[in-house]
Order: sequence, then C-alpha cells, then structure tokens
Amino acid sequence: MSLSNIELGKLGEELAVDFLRKKRCKIIKQNYSCLFGEIDIIAKFKRSLFFIEVKTRHSSKFGFPQEAVDKKKQRQISKVALHYLTSHQLTKIPARFDVISILLDTEKQIKWIQNAFPLTERYSY
Repeated sequence: MSLSNIELGKLGEELAVDFLRKKRCKIIKQNYSCLFGEIDIIAKFKRSLFFIEVKTRHSSKFGFPQEAVDKKKQRQISKVALHYLTSHQLTKIPARFDVISILLDTEKQIKWIQNAFPLTERYSY
C-alpha cells in the first residue's frame, strides 16, 4: 500500500529528526509556521541554527527529492527563517539552510545537503 503525500511527508520528517539527533543536533522546532509559510525543522548544533527543508520520495522516477527545493521555495524558506530569527532576537546567531533528501525505494537513503542555498530574501521587521 502506498502512502499519501501527507503521510509520506510526515514519515520523512520523522526519519530526518531521528537522523539529526544521531548527528547530535538539538531539534528546536518542527513545523514552525508564520504568515510567510512553514519550515520543516529548526535544529541547533553548537552555536549554529539550521533551517531544514525535508523532501521525501518513493523513488527518483520524477527526480531527486532535493530538486523540489526550487528558487521559489528557497525564497519562502528565507522569509520564514528571517521572521523566526527576528522574532526570537537571534539575528546575530550563525544560521544556514539545509535540505534533507530521503528516498524510500529499494532501501532508505538519507542525504543531508548542508548549506544547500543562501539567504534569498532580506526584510526588516
């Protein structure tokens, strides 16, 4: 039986959280949302924050999961991250944008793409 897109997304996020915890990252928030959109995971390691988009696919038939994080999605994630940093007075903390790509075809493959894209929006709140 195949998972719905929502179920697949939730499974991917659970796998990503487990993966990050094994890498000794602290999960700050899952599914952080504001008026600009949503970020799947905000994590911390040492003094840096990671804003992480998780993409999960059954197979690579229609492309690799990370390819779904296009320029439009990067702009939206940047807006949400800036809102989070500003509203939590964390603008001086080092932060980056990562993507966790998960393929569930013959065997589970998790790829952590660090510094996947730069901040693409600049706003003052």
